[in-house]
Amino acid sequence: MFEGIYDVIVVGGGHAGAEAAAAAANMGSRTLLVTMNLQTIGQMSCNPAMGGIAKGQIVREIDALGGYSGIVSDESAIQFKMLNLSKGPAMWSPRVQSDRMLFAKKWRDLLEQTQNLDFYQDMIKDIIVNQGKIEGVVTSLGIPIQSKSVVLTNGTFLNGLIHIGEKNYGGGRAGEKASTGLTHRLENLGFDSGRMKTGTPPRVDGRSLNYELMEEQVGDENPSKFSYLETTTLVKQRSCHITHTSPEVHDLLREGFDRSPMFNGNIQSTGPRYCPSIEDKINRFADKSRHQIFVEPEGWDTVEVYVNGFSTSLPEDIQYHALRSVSGFEKVKFFRPGYAIEYDYFPPTQLKNSLETKLVEGLFFAGQINGTTGYEEAASQGLMAGINAHLKINEKAPFVLKRNEAYIGVLIDDLITKGTEEPYRMFTSRAEYRTLLRQDNADLRLTPLSFDLGLAKKERLEAVEQKATQTEQLVHFFKTQSYFPEEVNPILEKHKSALVKQSDKLSKLLSRPRISRHDLADIPAVKNFVLEQKIGEEVYEQAEIQIKYSGYIQKEMINAEKLNRLDHIKIPDDFDYDILASLSHEAKEKLNYIKPTNLSQASRISGINPSDISVLLVKLGR
Repeated sequence: MFEGIYDVIVVGGGHAGAEAAAAAANMGSRTLLVTMNLQTIGQMSCNPAMGGIAKGQIVREIDALGGYSGIVSDESAIQFKMLNLSKGPAMWSPRVQSDRMLFAKKWRDLLEQTQNLDFYQDMIKDIIVNQGKIEGVVTSLGIPIQSKSVVLTNGTFLNGLIHIGEKNYGGGRAGEKASTGLTHRLENLGFDSGRMKTGTPPRVDGRSLNYELMEEQVGDENPSKFSYLETTTLVKQRSCHITHTSPEVHDLLREGFDRSPMFNGNIQSTGPRYCPSIEDKINRFADKSRHQIFVEPEGWDTVEVYVNGFSTSLPEDIQYHALRSVSGFEKVKFFRPGYAIEYDYFPPTQLKNSLETKLVEGLFFAGQINGTTGYEEAASQGLMAGINAHLKINEKAPFVLKRNEAYIGVLIDDLITKGTEEPYRMFTSRAEYRTLLRQDNADLRLTPLSFDLGLAKKERLEAVEQKATQTEQLVHFFKTQSYFPEEVNPILEKHKSALVKQSDKLSKLLSRPRISRHDLADIPAVKNFVLEQKIGEEVYEQAEIQIKYSGYIQKEMINAEKLNRLDHIKIPDDFDYDILASLSHEAKEKLNYIKPTNLSQASRISGINPSDISVLLVKLGR
């Protein structure tokens, strides 16, 4: 059935698997995507949305690197919002509400149009390993498929167990069976595994809801999009709504706690701290009399609604009666109850920074198998694993993003260096260089790197170069062009900003906290320059950010440069830490386990202190 040897086999068709397969195939590798159900490629297992705080930055980065998630999100969006606009640009985060069915369809369409990519439907029960090197996979039908590299993106399917109250059954997602056999095989090869859990809320019939009792949330007046390519911009949008729980709802939920798998011991694995179930919320935050419920439509042409904020594994009758006490849900009809799911994962400290496993050459892990949660986190890992699988078989150096280059770099470095004992979710606070890693400049940061890899096309690079050139020209204009007091004082007075008595450079004016580019747009010199140079809104925004936040940007660049000096001090793979008497026992244990590739990574390992780094500096030859 399978002629010859594949370059890359990707196991799993979720967000990680889809991006991995697309990246490897687009770089020229003969790729096979194997999934248990070809009809659920790109399926949104949980909420029908992409982006959000820090996650929106990741989607922009995936797009800049030539991935598909941004394109699919734009083509299936039903609402767009830029979050955190009241804060600085480092915090601005794009988010779209998606049409769930259209999202999966667009993913399938794009993958089928990708050259070098084949598909096969079956469960992978085993991998073929010879002398520590991957040589392929074996399906549930016993069919061996040979490959030079393999990317595992099994999501929540590895020995998945679904819980609803006191009932539980095997499954990787509602209506789909779990994947078995692979965990046992990996453990026999020497991999450590663990269990995690996540959950999802009920899906309900929107026709049974009373939206007049809820607060409407509309999309942005001038919606943007994720992709830097010419994708669809929203013309019409669907509204979401907000309602709240109440003490009555909490009391009804508590009635089922003795039947809850979270509290009766049936679930012992760790769930996501920052996306807790409703029963976890009312237990941990007992002083709160109410919690927000976000009512999110599932698409353009469906009445199905996602009840965001009501994730639960309580018995279905408890879910039903409690939700009927929520304002607007008095006559709610269920499509299906919420549930929790437990699944196997493999601590990511067993990976190299390319996402290749340390134990088996040519074997890569991406997505929830690494202990992460979220579509965006999974997709970014899949993209990087697909890229590095291609580079590996072509004997090229791995593609690794630094912490000051991308949120994706922060994510992977955190995973392989610190590991995680709970589902890892990205936040802006995890990135020490977030002023550099904004959503608006992902193309400037990463498209040149993607072009060098062969993923970004020349037209995309040329568009980025034009944006960079125009931004530089506009910044130079503001730094060299003077204003006249009589033309700017009315603007300053309007914003209660100190008036000026003499001319100065426009950049100083734009640097003021309450003054934006829109306030200066009608100044004749500015208006003429923008028209003559055909400056678009995106470039104008980029120039404003660079001028207004130049001090912060420069400071972070200097800090990043200092830290990156340690990147250049490499640590050999076979370095023996045990010979260093000055290292603590804990330091030796962790360094031997993680095997950092350089001093910078070593310095970020939990339990490694500055004196340990000094010892390594001396030994490695300062």
